[in-house]
Amino acid sequence: MTDESALRSLDHVVIAVHDLDRSIADYRSLGFTVNPGGRHPGRSSHNALIVFADGAYIELIAWQAAAPEERWWRLLQSRGEGFVDFALLPGDTAAAIDAARARGLATIIGPVEGGRVRPDGMALQWRTARQASHDLPFLCGDVTARNLRVPEGEARQHPNGVSGVAGLSIAVQDVGVSVERYRALLGPAVAVTISSRGAQSAQASFLLGSTRFTLVATTQDEGPSHMTLTNPVGASPRTLSIATSHGAAIDIT
Repeated sequence: MTDESALRSLDHVVIAVHDLDRSIADYRSLGFTVNPGGRHPGRSSHNALIVFADGAYIELIAWQAAAPEERWWRLLQSRGEGFVDFALLPGDTAAAIDAARARGLATIIGPVEGGRVRPDGMALQWRTARQASHDLPFLCGDVTARNLRVPEGEARQHPNGVSGVAGLSIAVQDVGVSVERYRALLGPAVAVTISSRGAQSAQASFLLGSTRFTLVATTQDEGPSHMTLTNPVGASPRTLSIATSHGAAIDIT
């Protein structure tokens, strides 16, 4: 029997950009297939998706008007373009929230209704949940079918051959504290292990789906800091230009 409270995999990683059309063109020049996403009702944001064969995707998001009430927009203004957040995919958002609260994550907020209207007019709906601190991801569970939100088929094939997200590093202020939060969020089925404990070099990691997540100690802002994508067999590793990736530190290995 499927545990609907379980978190299944990385859903997506969010990169905030100033100009969506330019970022689409730049990522296409890097060999990615970029799919127009649409607009978010009641907000000034619009997006595009880079979807991989493993089901995870990169969301490129930009705003057509100022949105000071939104944290991602504020981060874009204060830090410039780059990673601002990431989401995990729950079996059921409400069940995942209840389970996390039962394990001690009392400050998780949700479910919150959300949605997007695709360029073809299709209205999508989802439910999210978010922890008060920014070391943890948000949850994004679909109400409409996920394949309407996350395209399949040719949309997941890329001229550069990339097939998925192998790893994601998350900057956290206190690895020990964050580990306990992740254990409460993920539950006992996912092993979160501390690999080093130095004040400046503390790290912990866990595997969810096909993605390895690594928590890395920082004195800077918390959140995703580096992503590793899966290279085709036999291809040489490379690091994407920060200018072309719009501030996101991405390796293809």
